[in-house]
Amino acid sequence: MKESRQGWEIAITPGMCYGQKKRKTSPTVSDFNGIDRENLPRHIAVIMDGNGRWAKKHALGRIAGHRKGAEAVRTTVRTCREIGIQYLTLYAFSVENWMRPAREVSALMDLLIDYLQSEARELRERGIRLQTIGNTAALREPVQRFLRETMEETKEGRDMVLILALSYGGRDEILQAARALAAKCSAGLLPPEGISKEVFEEHLQTAGVPDPDLLIRTSGEFRISNFLLWQMAYTEFFFTDVLWPDFDRAELLRAIAAYRQRERRFGLTSEQL
Repeated sequence: MKESRQGWEIAITPGMCYGQKKRKTSPTVSDFNGIDRENLPRHIAVIMDGNGRWAKKHALGRIAGHRKGAEAVRTTVRTCREIGIQYLTLYAFSVENWMRPAREVSALMDLLIDYLQSEARELRERGIRLQTIGNTAALREPVQRFLRETMEETKEGRDMVLILALSYGGRDEILQAARALAAKCSAGLLPPEGISKEVFEEHLQTAGVPDPDLLIRTSGEFRISNFLLWQMAYTEFFFTDVLWPDFDRAELLRAIAAYRQRERRFGLTSEQL
């Protein structure tokens, strides 16, 4: 592993994790038309990290960083739709984020409402269906209402699914699935030996959604932060030092270009593929 805090280049278990120190030497794709659409990730998950550091870097308050980060969300959603990504999951608010200052949490909820109000029409027109995972019942009632309205407005979307992870935690999701299965076993509705991988996945909040093919994490951090723990067993990771508000179309395409260089074996040998 080679690493620095300013920029880095890593290779942890070849084909599993990729980063690049200098943008000019990373895989470049000038336009989405240059991407082989037959080898795109079906599902991209994103940990949007670095809003606070971006704000500090620009001598601004943290809320300004979150506001700037919302622009990166728009760019990412639009680009994924244009190039044919079928599922995009954004880690918008974790269960741990509730521990942040109340003013920041309130501002994040306001920004979510602003996003839903401003983007609902475009999502519908572009055939993008909105879904959520997480404990959305913990969100403020106005946020819940706008989420319900936007999901209703976009329910006919067939071209892409945008999943917002809100008040979400991977461990909580697994615990909820385990408890639901335990209750069925206790009630005699399901024998313990009937709990297969497929049955367990049916009780996750992502039931019916394919596992992520590519995880992107911004801001140079090397962890998955309680995000989609079950679902990312065979996900390819792309880490970038770029802070989320600076994450643009070009950086997203670089991540996809890096993914296309991977050999995904799922436990097999290269000769078996």
